[in-house]
Amino acid sequence: MNSARLLERFLRYVAVNTMADETAGTYPSSPGQLELGQMLAAELSALGLRDVCHDQHGLVLATLPANVARPVPVVAWNAHLDTSPETSGADVRPQIVRPYTGGDIVLPGDRSKVIRVADNPELEQLHGATLITSDGTTLLGADDKAGVAVIMEALTYLQEHPEVPHGPLRILFTCDEEIGHGVDHVDLQQLGACVCYTLAGSGANTIDVETFSADLATVTVRGVNIHPSIAKGRMVNAVRAAALFLNRLPHDRLAPELSEGRQGFLHPYVLQGGVAEVTIKILLRDFDTGKLADYAQLLQSLARDVEREIAGVTCHVAVQMQYRNMAEGLQRDPRAVAFAQEAHARLGRKAELTVIRGGTDGSMLTARGLPTPNLACGQHTPHSPLEWACLDEMVSAAEVLVETARVWCQQAETG
Repeated sequence: MNSARLLERFLRYVAVNTMADETAGTYPSSPGQLELGQMLAAELSALGLRDVCHDQHGLVLATLPANVARPVPVVAWNAHLDTSPETSGADVRPQIVRPYTGGDIVLPGDRSKVIRVADNPELEQLHGATLITSDGTTLLGADDKAGVAVIMEALTYLQEHPEVPHGPLRILFTCDEEIGHGVDHVDLQQLGACVCYTLAGSGANTIDVETFSADLATVTVRGVNIHPSIAKGRMVNAVRAAALFLNRLPHDRLAPELSEGRQGFLHPYVLQGGVAEVTIKILLRDFDTGKLADYAQLLQSLARDVEREIAGVTCHVAVQMQYRNMAEGLQRDPRAVAFAQEAHARLGRKAELTVIRGGTDGSMLTARGLPTPNLACGQHTPHSPLEWACLDEMVSAAEVLVETARVWCQQAETG
């Protein structure tokens, strides 16, 4: 792999602001996603891929044809173009730490932002590696532009090394994954793959085989606004009602800051409005999909309590599905995980099968019938000004992709 070329690609991609906007009402939700998609479509065409398409929804698709004559299953590679709306992705100023010599990393744009070894113990294993951070005023965008860059480098390598046998590879770059709409417009029949791999995992040598199931609850609290000077007996303050609602959420459990492992949570992350109306957005997460209905019922019960306690308030809870745990769906084609494990083994690495407290486009693709485990691509601490990436791990991820393509080709031959 050409690490310098991979880094150059990554730095170009993070320079494009692709921050998702769940309030936009468009798809994709931000113009930068279209800009990056156009860039990638041009690069894929220049690489010689076929069927390159940048469609009206911002999706980018392409095909690297097989270089063997025998039939080989079609495998897809996926990454998403958008970045999280939780931290600005505008005017990203990447910082290169080469080589990393240990210790905490103070970010120059905001010296109060420090990537601490205590919070990122994996740094202890990366002395001598090349790291990329933001300057502390924005996120970096490695989630998921590291995945995009890894896919592009792996494709370039395969084109430069025709001696590496591979079957047909379908490339899929999606939009608005961060706001739960990454695969809304993906046509699985058009994609035509038997399995897919998302490149959106942390670190190196992991295969995510289980994710949260996820819903989004929107709580709309409505009151009555009137001038405070004549408000007695007439004003109904939605802000106070919203505060009461939030205060009734469990204080000792079911929160991200209080949970770990396989524990689920309710996470209020948006609060906006005024006396007349307040909107609260709450993430519902659990590995057991059935528990999401229990969480939604809890919110409905709290809403009724608020309406009873504050006369004139209405409190409406709407829940929409976001994604589902991929664990069961991966069993439809066990080769998806097994061949990725074999690829790691051939490279002298041991793949760790991991459970992640989050989700990917692969969660929804798997739920729709396309088994899609998630592979590591060198990103760390996403959605944060403290986000960072490791170039060495990105190179490793590209090597795993290439080897996985070889395994699929050779296993098809022997099977």
